[in-house]
Amino acid sequence: MPESLSLSVVVPVWMEAASIVDCLRPLAPLREAGHEVIVVDSGSTDGTAELARPLCDRVVQAKKGRAVQMNAGAEVARGNVLLFLHADTRLPDNALDELRWFELNEPTWGRFDVRLSGQRPLFRVVSWFMNKRSRLTGMCTGDQAMFVRRDLFEALGGFREQPLMEDIELSRRLRLVSRPWCISSPVVTDSRRWEKLGPWRTIFLMWRLRWRYWRGESPESLSKVYRSDVRND
Repeated sequence: MPESLSLSVVVPVWMEAASIVDCLRPLAPLREAGHEVIVVDSGSTDGTAELARPLCDRVVQAKKGRAVQMNAGAEVARGNVLLFLHADTRLPDNALDELRWFELNEPTWGRFDVRLSGQRPLFRVVSWFMNKRSRLTGMCTGDQAMFVRRDLFEALGGFREQPLMEDIELSRRLRLVSRPWCISSPVVTDSRRWEKLGPWRTIFLMWRLRWRYWRGESPESLSKVYRSDVRND
């Protein structure tokens, strides 16, 4: 069967020198298979871009902001499927095989299940609920390594360039086109934020922000709440 999948992995980064090599090195098999990895930096001063350059196909500079950066990466991407990967998230070993199945089927976008990296039993429970909620609602988050067919992404105008909830906002529009293709092989995302703030506090913060966003509060005001909460830890 001929290869129909042409994948572009877009990785937005800022000040990730300590982890960028660990992020990009596992993506080498994708590049060896003919797919591309694009790193979008926003003016890091710690050498992130220099460390990334040998391990990706292209380093792009963009204004700070995850939505802005991901749009900038998508703009120069060549693949027919775009996958947006956070720098603290690792794809499963069988990601490429799973994405080939997606490409051969009707859904136009999707995501992976997610697993938090920490060893606490509570993290397994949290991960289960995150994945279950996503399957029931059709809403996905950036931690789940969202992917979308490029023509649809462009037709929808990409991510709304807002400081928070850009993944939820895009999911809302994508869900009008089709339900997400959910891959059960999990990505592993770093649990540092959960460990720093505490699992229950993090859960409460995320649900509170999503509730206020659903009620119509602006992403700009929610971003201030989020950053204030994190800084005051």
